Order: sequence, then C-alpha cells, then structure tokens
Amino acid sequence: MGLFQNTLPPKERMARLFTWGDVIVLLLIAVLLSGGARLAFNAPQEVLGPDIALTPQALPWYALLSVGRMAGAYALSLLFTLLYGRAAAYNHSAERILMPLLDVLQSVPILSFLPVVLLGLSAILPQKLAVELAAIVLIFTSQAWNMTFGWYQSLTTLPKELREASSIFRLNPWLRFKKLELPFGMISLIWNSMMSWAGGWFFLMAAETFTVGSKDFRLPGLGSYLREAASLGNTQAILWGLAVLILTIVALDQFIWRPLLAWSDRFKMEMVESDEPPTSWFYALAHHSRLAEWFKKMNDPLANQFDSYLVRHFPMRDLDETNGKRNWLNLLFALILAGVLLYGGLRAALMLWSVPLHQWGQILAGVLATLLRVVVSLALALAWTIPVGVAIGTNRRVAAILQPVVQVTASVPATAIFPVFLLLVINLVGGLNIAAVFLMLMGTQWYLLFNIIAGASAIPQDLKYTSALMGLNGWARWRTLVLPALFPYIVTGGITASGGAWNASIVAEYVEFGGKTLSSTGIGALIAQATAKGDYPFLLASTLSLVVTVVLVNRLFWRPLYQIAEDKYRME
Repeated sequence: MGLFQNTLPPKERMARLFTWGDVIVLLLIAVLLSGGARLAFNAPQEVLGPDIALTPQALPWYALLSVGRMAGAYALSLLFTLLYGRAAAYNHSAERILMPLLDVLQSVPILSFLPVVLLGLSAILPQKLAVELAAIVLIFTSQAWNMTFGWYQSLTTLPKELREASSIFRLNPWLRFKKLELPFGMISLIWNSMMSWAGGWFFLMAAETFTVGSKDFRLPGLGSYLREAASLGNTQAILWGLAVLILTIVALDQFIWRPLLAWSDRFKMEMVESDEPPTSWFYALAHHSRLAEWFKKMNDPLANQFDSYLVRHFPMRDLDETNGKRNWLNLLFALILAGVLLYGGLRAALMLWSVPLHQWGQILAGVLATLLRVVVSLALALAWTIPVGVAIGTNRRVAAILQPVVQVTASVPATAIFPVFLLLVINLVGGLNIAAVFLMLMGTQWYLLFNIIAGASAIPQDLKYTSALMGLNGWARWRTLVLPALFPYIVTGGITASGGAWNASIVAEYVEFGGKTLSSTGIGALIAQATAKGDYPFLLASTLSLVVTVVLVNRLFWRPLYQIAEDKYRME
C-alpha cells in the first residue's frame, strides 16, 4: 500500500532540506555555547560537592529529593510542550523556526553543553542554586522533546470534521484546547509523559553528579548515590540504591501512571466501547471515594466560572483581527534577535576559526561512525518494539503482565548497568563498539515502544470489529489497520529515539573503566574528550557539526515521513 510513498513534490521536499530557520537555529546554538564557554572561564576553579552518604537510612530522603527534581523538570516540560507544540502546529510562520529548533534540541547531546551551562551559572549565581538549576535543566531536556513531538503530532493529525465542528461552534482557544485538543492528544501525552520520566531516570546520575576537570558538582539524590557507590565498587550500596529506585518507580506506576491510563481510556475515538479497557485499583478506589465526590462538587462550579470568564474576555476571532497588532511586536523581536545573533555569531566564528584543520577531519570521521551506530540501534529497536508494543497496547492481559515490567526496565538507568555489560564484552573483538551500540539501544528503544503502545491503545474498537468482520487476519490486518494507525506514532517515536541515541553516544563512546579511559571513534567520544579537557572551541565545533548532521538527517528522512503521516494517516 506504499506505506513510505512520499506525497510531497520534489521541489517542495528540497525547499525543506535546509531553510533560513535552520540557519537561525544553528547561529542561536553557537551563540549559547560560546557565551556559556566565556562565562565558564569566570567560574570558581575548585568546586567540591557535599559528601554522599552510602547508608540505607539516607535513601528515603535522597529518593524524595530526586523525585522532586524530576517533578519540577516535568512541570516545565509539560508547560513547554503545550505552548511550543501548539505554536508550531497552528502558526506556519513560527513553524519554520520552531520545528527546526526542536529537531536540533532533541538531538543535541545535552551533556555536550551542560558543562558550559553549569559553569556559566556558577559564575553568576550561588553554587548550590546553580547546580540545582543545571540538574533540573538536564532532566528537562531528557523529558521535553518527545512530549512536544507527540503533542505536535496529535494537533497536526486532528480529524478534519472535529476541526470544522470547533469552528462552527466558534470555540475560543481555551475551549478548543480543553474540549478538543487535549482530549484527542491525551493518550499520546500520557504515554510520552511516562517515557519522559524514564528518560529522566536515565540521565539522573549525570544530572546529580558532574565533574569537569577539578570541578566536582554533586547533589544529594538517588543518582549521586548510585554514582558514588559504583565509583567505590560498593556492591551492597548499589543493590540498596537500585532497590529503592525500583520501588520508587513501581509506586509512581501504581499511584500515578496506571490511574491516568485508566482515566484516559474515555478519550478514545470510537463508536463502540472497548472489550478490555485498562484498569487501576487505585483509580477505582479514588474514583468512588467521598473525597473525589466532594472535590468534583467544589471544582465544577469554579471550572464553569473560569470557562465563562475566558469566553467573555477572549472570544474566537479571525486571524485578520490580530495580525495588525502582532506585526510590530514580531518586527521588534526580529530586530533584537538579529542583533544578538550577529554579535554572538561573530564571537562564535572566532572560536571556530581557532580549531585546527586536523581536528575537523576527526570530527567528520566521528560523525559518520556515530551515525552508523545510531542507524544500527534504531533498526534493532524497531525489530522488537513494534510487535511487543502492539501486544501491550491491544491486549489487556498482556499489558497487565508486561506493562509494569516495561515501566521498571525503562526507568532503571542503563548507565548503572553499563559497566557490568562492558565487563562481559570488553575482551571480544570490537567489544567497546558492541557496548556502545548496547547503551545507545537502551537510550532509543523505550521512546519507540511507548509511542507504539500509545498508538495501539488509540486504535478505535469499531475499526477492530470492522477488520474482523472483513475477515482480515495476519499480515492483511497489519497492512490495512495496524501499521497505518501506528505510522504517526512510529515516526514520532523514531525521531525522538534518534535524539536519544545521539545523547547516549556521549557516555557510550567514552568510558572510564577499571581506572582506564576507553574510547571509540565517534562524535560522542570527541565531545566527551573536549569536555574533560575544557577545550571549548573544539567542543563548540564538534557540537555544531553534530547539529548540522541531525538537521540534514531530519530534513531528508524524518520530515517527509511526518508529512506522509499528516496527509495520509489521519484518523478520520
């Protein structure tokens, strides 16, 4: 059925390959990196973090601190997702800047510019506040992008008849968001939120413990506890830390994510009720409690008053009514941005000019080697996540068994078990390359799996009945129903998974193991080496080279697939 047939004319596809939006984004990234590097030169030379207690008694407090940082980062991620995704989906002028920027941000290894961000903050803020903000920013960058892509995909695939109905009823932006957009994208948003928390746990060790040369930044928490235990070889402490981490993940699953999934089943687009809706013992208990009834009685009048206020003061308007007011603001913003980019771009160009030619050759070889590992890890991830994700998303009995296992496994930081796997393969031919692909796979597969589960869960029950009445079984059912329904979710999962792979390359290609430093050819290893040495011009050059590669891959591959998903596989 031509699942990957390109629906865009060749000229339009080439026009999207590299735009002025990409140029502005590249300049903005260069300005931020170079500015952070210059601030980093003024940071304290010796920075020591607090001692991390490896006693079991400290773990409850550490778990609470880590969950607090994760929750703060998630709140920022959710706000960013709702505002950014909506602006990119509905404003075509803004989309030309916002989507290239999102493509870049989700794929740039945050660990490459965390040092300059952290050291820059340390130069202008008190140390404890700077380290806390840097940790939350790092966790935020591991949570926000896949949620934003999922929300953007939901808004761009809204059924035409629902969009027309909202226009007929003249819903203002708030009611359109509350009654149409949020319910339609809720299932995808919840599954991507679960994935975001798993991604946050993945980078928790890096967020709470970070060393640049003689500067040691450390925050008390589960991540720093596991990092300290691993560096000291304290097996008992590692087991205690993993046990508390797994217990925390299971508690969050039972008391937050499972109830949210059971609640979100009402938002499926279907004419027939599902035979096996998701269930949650805590949701059933809370839903029928007196406290829930009291809250509903108190909340409904307040919500109605809030809606009425917004309808009166912010009625639906045609675009022409607001364009005139926005033009001068857009012009002012453009002038300020142009000035910042011009000045910062010149400073960044001076830093790049100081990079020797032979280092540019190393960067080119590193980008190609890491790109190959990214492709291999994505292929391995797709091979198992599609069948497993469909099984979990369409079969409640399978979901009851596998979903908690997936939740826990996805949330256990792969960086904590990576040394054990490296010990097993380090003596094999290409052992470090095998280990690097393994860690990159651990950083990619969950993005795909959770999006595929969300897509399979959102398939309407009436379409399942229709396919059964038509006698579609096996490959015919997959080709006609399952794969078309999953296609937008696979694209969203794929683009965020590739970003996870580029991120994981930093820790996968440059490893400190057994008192030795092991590295393989790759852009991640070059960025890690530049970070360790404090070579900021080389760090800027390698990071920007990675950004350009990511932009090209997204334009040549992912964006056409997004267009196909929007044009051909809308649920309507």
